[in-house]
Amino acid sequence: MRSHFTIAASITCLLAQPLQAMPSTPDLGKAEGQCRNNETGPAFQVAVDGLKDRKGKLKLEVYPANGTDFLADDNVLVMAGKTFRRVEVPLPATGAVSLCIRVPRAGSYALSLLHDRDGNRKFGWTVDGIGFSNNPKLGWSKPSAQKVAIVASSGITLVPITLNYRRGLGMSPLRYSN
Repeated sequence: MRSHFTIAASITCLLAQPLQAMPSTPDLGKAEGQCRNNETGPAFQVAVDGLKDRKGKLKLEVYPANGTDFLADDNVLVMAGKTFRRVEVPLPATGAVSLCIRVPRAGSYALSLLHDRDGNRKFGWTVDGIGFSNNPKLGWSKPSAQKVAIVASSGITLVPITLNYRRGLGMSPLRYSN
């Protein structure tokens, strides 16, 4: 009788412990997100507009299009078997900028695009630019998943994203575009 109580107590303690996340890595989701030569989809082809300059890198990420998972920790999403994809590229010196990112199947997703000007792999609102699918107006908080949700077809889905940078006390697109 005592051993059943001990086993039950041990199981209860284990279940109460938080799941250990896998070690964070900037490469998480990159292999799955990388488009192949002559990609046929499903994938998003993102046309980037409104770059402030050509410093740093662009980081495009795909999240589930729901309020709980949009912009959630990538490790948590991957461990839960949810969609997370990432593509990170240096900015070209000139010309139009476009990124391709694969998704597992046709359906609804949320896209986030970071212009990581200082190269620290984190969003710094005083330095970096940020944009989302459907180009919602940004306020003091992240846009809702509902506002940025976009449907991927079975092929290539074209998506324009305009970057926003700090202007005064808020974030907005620059007056000019690239």
